Amino acid sequence: MNTQITLDNLTRLKLSGMARAYQAIISMPVHEQPSTDQVLARLTEAELQEKTNKKTEMFLRLSKLRYNAILESIHCNANRNFTKENLLALADCSFIQRAENILITGATGCGKSYLACALGRQACGLGYKTMYFGMTRLIEKISQAKLDGSYVRFINHLEKTNLIILDDFGLQPLDTITRLSLLQILEDRYGKKSIIVTSQLPISKWHQYIDDPTIADAIMDRMAVNASKIELKGESLRKKK
Repeated sequence: MNTQITLDNLTRLKLSGMARAYQAIISMPVHEQPSTDQVLARLTEAELQEKTNKKTEMFLRLSKLRYNAILESIHCNANRNFTKENLLALADCSFIQRAENILITGATGCGKSYLACALGRQACGLGYKTMYFGMTRLIEKISQAKLDGSYVRFINHLEKTNLIILDDFGLQPLDTITRLSLLQILEDRYGKKSIIVTSQLPISKWHQYIDDPTIADAIMDRMAVNASKIELKGESLRKKK
């Protein structure tokens, strides 16, 4: 069988990683081409990498992250109250495996959302389904889902997502429907999946913001008990830019 037929067959089988690796191998001088065992190893490795890349691209597209952020761009120093050691502790996303939450607070412009999105991107790269919501968008989504009958499907979809990012918690008042929905989301995820929350409000004021003592107790119990708390400090990064 000639090499072109093999390439065509790999393409028909949608083994694009293998096809590219095979094309590279047969382009080498004959005396430099690897052995049969090495060829097979390279082809399978290339295909696995191709599938991993496609999965990551899909997760990133579906996540709808606010920023195309990466961990390497995070400013780490004592003045920000966030060190390289803090970042390294989160970079492997083992907090998702442990079903732990991350609560990020700080003044506007200090990089809360960027850090959350960088962690979200890292999670996608490690094979974790991730979804990002600004709180305003989440409130709108819940209201619309209630109206069009898709609420249960929406909540079930969130339950299956490894990591949910709730950005700008505390900027918009919560109505009863949103409070109960947030409690349901947290209840479904407690001890199973993770959530990242960013807020300008210090955590000590979240109970007051939720504005319903009973529901607030339940929400805070599920959100904050098993959570890493990050309080970013320093000047606005937007002003520096």
